[in-house]
Amino acid sequence: MTKDVIALTPKMPDLRTLLAGLYAGGPDLGVNTLADGAVIQLCAPGGRPLVSVEAPILVQVPGETTRLLGASPGVPDSPVWWTEARASTAVAEGGRLAGSFAGRLATVLGGTVWPPEAASTDVVPLTTDISAVPVPATSAPAVDVLTTRAAVVIQDRPLVTMTSWLSDALRGATADDRALQIVTPPTARLTLPTRTALLGHPNRWVIQDPDHGFYDGLSGAVLHWKGGTFTPILDENGTAFVAEGFTATPDTGERQLIVSLRTRHPVDEDLVLGRALDTAWHTLTGTAPAGWSTAEPVNLPWSTRQLTDLARARAPQPTWLIVIGHPDRPAIATVRITRTPAGVEEDITLTLGYGQDETPPLDSIEPLAEALCAEHGLTTMLTSLRSARRDLTIPPHFEVPPIPVSFTLGCEAVRDIDLDQALRPPLNFSPTQLGPTAQLAVHYPLGDGTDPHAWSTLQQLTQHLKQAATDLA
Repeated sequence: MTKDVIALTPKMPDLRTLLAGLYAGGPDLGVNTLADGAVIQLCAPGGRPLVSVEAPILVQVPGETTRLLGASPGVPDSPVWWTEARASTAVAEGGRLAGSFAGRLATVLGGTVWPPEAASTDVVPLTTDISAVPVPATSAPAVDVLTTRAAVVIQDRPLVTMTSWLSDALRGATADDRALQIVTPPTARLTLPTRTALLGHPNRWVIQDPDHGFYDGLSGAVLHWKGGTFTPILDENGTAFVAEGFTATPDTGERQLIVSLRTRHPVDEDLVLGRALDTAWHTLTGTAPAGWSTAEPVNLPWSTRQLTDLARARAPQPTWLIVIGHPDRPAIATVRITRTPAGVEEDITLTLGYGQDETPPLDSIEPLAEALCAEHGLTTMLTSLRSARRDLTIPPHFEVPPIPVSFTLGCEAVRDIDLDQALRPPLNFSPTQLGPTAQLAVHYPLGDGTDPHAWSTLQQLTQHLKQAATDLA
């Protein structure tokens, strides 16, 4: 297992301050660097990593520190420098070394440490017999167990975020055809970006429950360690058992509005990405997004120009981004930008949280669809509503699936299908035409997000549209 400790300081830790922190283990420990100097490691005399420290980042987005760490005393709001240390608890002194490193930074720079109980400025001498501790099979600081089938990350944080540590572990596991498996206690929750990353097979969120053993935090399947990976235990019919701890939570009246959309743009040197998401954010919240980044914490103020520059620099490789809103309206989006033969595509999932006394703006969906079709190259948009936490975090409990509210087909997709077919699905509702005749899009209302039968309606609709496209081809 590893232990994460974060120093939150008003000033950037300079090299001298970082070195003072790294002296937490005394002069006998060594220092190593990874990722072209972006990670500094405090090492035992034989070179075994004890604590890995990421380069400090300036978090400039309001509310981001409390979103990820909680509104506990001593957690400052932005702007704040975030310096994260990750220690291996395979060595008894590891966690204390990380706490002393962070505590020294906070003391010198006038900051705080999370979690606060980890902070100290004590020298932590290394007394463990390092020769008796197995050397990690990987140099990736986030990975605790590496096999031919899985990269396992053991987290003890209350909220598991898509940190750059975890993002690097995911990229490495994907490149090596391994599963990324995150092991947490049953009290942990995931952020939406972390959940999105784990939805790809065979990645998994593993709950280690002292009363119920191991189970999948998203499906409830009882798991065991077999062949170097966590896999479901199946009955004689090949069906996974469901853990007793994976129970439904009471309906608190909280809701999440989910808008999943895809846009396509011609390749153009003047193209600016992120504008479709900006339009959706303004339409549904009345404000622009607050910040964006490639990992959590989200540290950069919202800028379509900057994210476009990043995507252009990474092309033809895809770019994956996280975008968040202001603290008073929980909202978070993941964006995947890809270059395809048809142009530049944005796959966007925007999720907004609402309390029991708040009404999701369903009446804004159709005007949003029309604006996206007219101005931002919308190809498809699916809107749905679900009973889930307002703060947009994911607990390891059963949650009812979202229920479709509407589906929109952009003008390009309508042309590929034939307008007459698009306007006459074999269903008991009338779609709405959006936009001018030359660029007609079609919007299909499916309900108010309370009737599960809307899934059946959506399935029939998509089958009709696929068949229409096949017939036209």
